[in-house]
Amino acid sequence: MVYTVLAGVVVVVAFLVVLVSARLLFKGSWFLGWLRGMTGLLFLSAALLLTFSALDFYSYKQLSKEQAIATISFTKLDSQQFQASLVDSDGVEQRYKLAGDLWQLDARIIKWHKSLAGIGLTPGYRLDRLSGRYYSLQEEKSSPRTVHQLGRGHSQLDIWQFLHDNLRDDSVVDASYGSATYLPMEDGALFTVTLSSTGLLARPLNERAKIAIERWE
Repeated sequence: MVYTVLAGVVVVVAFLVVLVSARLLFKGSWFLGWLRGMTGLLFLSAALLLTFSALDFYSYKQLSKEQAIATISFTKLDSQQFQASLVDSDGVEQRYKLAGDLWQLDARIIKWHKSLAGIGLTPGYRLDRLSGRYYSLQEEKSSPRTVHQLGRGHSQLDIWQFLHDNLRDDSVVDASYGSATYLPMEDGALFTVTLSSTGLLARPLNERAKIAIERWE
């Protein structure tokens, strides 16, 4: 909800910027108002940037304390070949084929300074990647690997990547990467993945998953 509202605020600001730029561009003669025209184009560019930012923010979900963000189950297709059924927090199911012995789920996380928590800016997340891995280091190097991109923004502008690459540790907003520990794939195994401000944690939900973890450890 917070990230939907945030996206809406950005859209409103973008609309206001468009109105200002339109006033600058179309008031008076273009040729006589070159400076006004250039300023108007600059405002239009800013409006487009804000709009794309809003679309990207809209793809993130609000995080309140620790919460379950996905469940994942496995069906064995062949030796070291599994079908993973991933169900997100909205109940949307997607299926992927994974090669290997282990699985891992990654998420992108946006965190705000604690001083902003009072106005409802709690951390947000977006599922990012599901990947498979082999027990054997030799197989990991030589065998085909599967990596599936999960979360895609609604625009070409990647806010998370920009924040991750450019902001300092003491900034009011931070973009981090959360990864669940690699766990074994097993026919019929069911896991839940939870996310808190410290990162992702995967837990077994049925007996097959528990046995697979015990055998692996």
